[in-house]
Amino acid sequence: MKITRDEVIHVANLARLELDEASTNIFAEQIGTILEYVDTLKRVDTEGVPPTSHAIFLTNAFRDDVVAEPFDRDSAIVNAPEEEDGNFVVPKVVG
Repeated sequence: MKITRDEVIHVANLARLELDEASTNIFAEQIGTILEYVDTLKRVDTEGVPPTSHAIFLTNAFRDDVVAEPFDRDSAIVNAPEEEDGNFVVPKVVG
């Protein structure tokens, strides 16, 4: 399947991208190659292959919640690089 330069320009405009003439030609060729490959995948015999939504069959990778005693403040803060009044000191993140 070929993609035209006009289609590349149209998609670039939708994505608010500015492409020069050389880039437009390169992208048209590269996208055309990708679409040709996808067309070859359409010819693969998938008869009898069940549809899947994931490549692996994990249903839940989470652990069960277990009620436990919380750390006391001194144990939690002992390995902190910096602390003040029993609290963690961290770098300022917002303005």
